[in-house]
Amino acid sequence: MSWLGWAGDACLAVALVLLGLLSRRLGAVTKAPPYYIGLLVAGGFLATSAFAQFANAALVTPADQQLAWALIYEGLPAFGMTVGLVFAWRYWSWLLAERD
Repeated sequence: MSWLGWAGDACLAVALVLLGLLSRRLGAVTKAPPYYIGLLVAGGFLATSAFAQFANAALVTPADQQLAWALIYEGLPAFGMTVGLVFAWRYWSWLLAERD
C-alpha cells in the first residue's frame, strides 16, 4: 500500500463536501428538498476511508483482518461514490433537462 494512497479518497471527500455545500446554498434559494445531506454523507464515507488508510499506513495488518481492511479500503469509497453519484444526479439533473 502506498503512503499516499489515502490522498485520492481525501480529495474526493473534499469535492463531495464542497458540492454538498454548494447544493445547500442553491437549495435554500430554490426551496429544493435537502438532497445535499446525501452528498455530505457520501463525503463522510470517503473521509472515513481516507482516515483509516492514513492511520493504517505504518501498521502491519494481521492476516485475519484482511477482509475488514478490504471493506474499509475498497467498500467505503465505492459506496460513498455511488451515494454521491445518486444524490448529485437527483439534485443537479435539471441542468441537463431539455428546455423548449
